[in-house]
Amino acid sequence: MYNKNSNLKLMQLKEIGFIIIISLFSISCVGQDDSKTTTNQNNTIKVKEAPIIKDIIVAANLTDQYIPLLKDKKVGIVGNHTSLINQTHLVDSLLNLGIDVVKVFSPEHGFRGNADAGEKVNSNIDEKTKLPIVSLYGKNKKPSTEQLKGLNVVVFDIQDVGTRFYTYISTMSYVMEACAENNIKVIVLDRPNPNGHYIDGPILNPKFSSFIGMHQVPIVHGMTIGEYAQMANGEHWLANSVSCDLTVIKMENYDHNSTYTLPLKPSPNLPNMKSIYLYPFLCLFEGTPYSIGRGTEKPFQIIGHPNMDSVNFSFIPKSMEGAKNPKLKNEKCFGVDLSLIEEHELRNQKSIELKWLIEAYKNANDKDNFFSSSFNLLAGSDELQTQLKNGLTEKEIKASWQDGLAQFKETRKKYLLYKDFE
Repeated sequence: MYNKNSNLKLMQLKEIGFIIIISLFSISCVGQDDSKTTTNQNNTIKVKEAPIIKDIIVAANLTDQYIPLLKDKKVGIVGNHTSLINQTHLVDSLLNLGIDVVKVFSPEHGFRGNADAGEKVNSNIDEKTKLPIVSLYGKNKKPSTEQLKGLNVVVFDIQDVGTRFYTYISTMSYVMEACAENNIKVIVLDRPNPNGHYIDGPILNPKFSSFIGMHQVPIVHGMTIGEYAQMANGEHWLANSVSCDLTVIKMENYDHNSTYTLPLKPSPNLPNMKSIYLYPFLCLFEGTPYSIGRGTEKPFQIIGHPNMDSVNFSFIPKSMEGAKNPKLKNEKCFGVDLSLIEEHELRNQKSIELKWLIEAYKNANDKDNFFSSSFNLLAGSDELQTQLKNGLTEKEIKASWQDGLAQFKETRKKYLLYKDFE
């Protein structure tokens, strides 16, 4: 049935709706640098264009920038399974391009990236290329003069994850040191840091320097591996303050706000982006009795111990590739499943979460044996252990980091190659 008042209200609603649409459109059109001008009969309005997002191009793919540096040289490669040009291994690609690659050096987890954490990696011969592979995670972590003999240049290309205790930066530092001592040039092919969008954690005390933390940087340093190389060189952190002849090949279209999904896992127990984002928090548990999921399908995504039987979630670490003898092997562990957290939430996290570590220590049955000898090496000093024992809150602990972080950030600025997140 026709109703005059209803029809009037409908017309009014349509007018209001039109005004709202125009208002929203006007708001969406605000812009300066990224706008274009469209003209109609009566008005000139600015229409905002969507920003153009370009794919990150890793340095290894920019062959025209470093191949000329390798021509007519005897070349050594420090690499692993992540050293790719598109889908082809760097070693194979360089050989196909006529570069005289004569030796390969492999880091922790080996050239193919499948050895356990801490497992000795032996030197051998690459089946495909017949090149000698020299392990830098076996008898020696630093190349010897004999192992470098005959080389003119060493190329370093390994995907890092941006934490102090991830040992690829330690391998790189030893390679730079050895090359400086033997007058050999080093070229670092830069790759994104998936945790390069923040900085956090205690600064390492040199008294606690080790292969899982060599330099005075926080746990999360916010630098690409190329930027880190420049800092180690420029700050004279190499032995006897030597400096190597270093060239870093930059990436294209990368900055420290970039979100980068790694195309393959960088090591056996970092199988996905969730594990990579959680790694800076959970690696401290390696120095405790707790399991963080090695020997399961969710390494670095779960926390547990047999004594936490008051919770419902449980898992049993088993022997498997990449974790042949995991902590608490074949024992039922109860704990927390952090893999349930959305990936974007973990990516947006910009500080190290200590709440799980604090709770674990607070609820431990045997506090005297909670910390192993490796905990202080992972933390970078004995201060964090003392703070946890004294019952400090997360806020209080993080407050103690701030002066060191402020100083580090100032030093870091000198070596950045890309737009920062701050």
